[in-house]
Amino acid sequence: MATTDDGTRTTFLREVKSAVTPHASLLVLGVLGLMIAFITSYTGAFHHPRPADVPFGVVAPAQAGGKPVDTLDRLPGSPLDPRALPSEQAARRQLADRTIDGALLVDPHGSTDRLLVAGGGGASLAQAVELVVRSAEKAEHRTVRTVDVTPAALGDSRSLSSFYLVVGWCVGGYLCAAILAISAGARPSNGHRAVIRLAALALFAIAAGLAGAIIVGPVLGALPGTFFGLWGLGALVVFAVGATTLACQALLGIIGIGLAILLIVVLGNPSAGGAYPYPMLPPFWRALGPALPPGAGTWAARSLAYFRGNAVTGPLLVLSAWAVGGTLITLALSIFRKKGETSS
Repeated sequence: MATTDDGTRTTFLREVKSAVTPHASLLVLGVLGLMIAFITSYTGAFHHPRPADVPFGVVAPAQAGGKPVDTLDRLPGSPLDPRALPSEQAARRQLADRTIDGALLVDPHGSTDRLLVAGGGGASLAQAVELVVRSAEKAEHRTVRTVDVTPAALGDSRSLSSFYLVVGWCVGGYLCAAILAISAGARPSNGHRAVIRLAALALFAIAAGLAGAIIVGPVLGALPGTFFGLWGLGALVVFAVGATTLACQALLGIIGIGLAILLIVVLGNPSAGGAYPYPMLPPFWRALGPALPPGAGTWAARSLAYFRGNAVTGPLLVLSAWAVGGTLITLALSIFRKKGETSS
């Protein structure tokens, strides 16, 4: 009877080892780590959104001196970063350039001022700025009337369509790259295969950019702005994310897919300024977001949709850097690995 028990136990252990290999166990632990990082990143970014040092303009009459700016600058928690502007035209110009996120126009002859916001740049930020300014004005026994100079489109609920569009492009980019790589081994075996995969990725990126632009534009009417601009942006976002994923896989094999997810999904999405624009995020995510593809893509998409393409140079350079860097790393690792195998 004991022998039967021992034999059964031995058989069971063999089945366990066969079903869950050490390699699979390590991958499962990696998935657990990604899950924990996902929860930590999203909760950390979104659990307590509040405005901090929001770039803000103040147009006040000469007799007011610098009092309105000083008053807003001394608000508890420093929600605004106010600066004096010479005129309403200057305020509207800086809103259009995305230099500031709001402006207060002080009425020299009455007690009702105007607050200019740009809802297309993020509804949550515009609303947060309005709450802060209303509270500050009430303390000064004044009232404020809000004017949205760049409202979101009717089909763009809370100005989130740009964010969802870019998230979709990012998902397409890393899934396409993952499929191209794992279809014949996670690491490109030579430079020719790497070039072919990058070319296939480029074709997919063009198609994906076009599909996204059609859906949010002619089909749903979710985003205004230039159709071809969004198409080009989408192609760049998809290729940048895909090339980064291929580079991660060339470097680490199948584990590289996890690294790409960590960069794009776990760190990139919550810091992208989608649900909550940068001034409402904690410092870590606020600093990280503009340097990652989801953040650069979301900013550029909103600029193309609502701000006539202003302030897109920086984000486009960021996306180009990821695209070029991923391409060079993928090619370099593939070529050098093949040379090493040949010499050995």
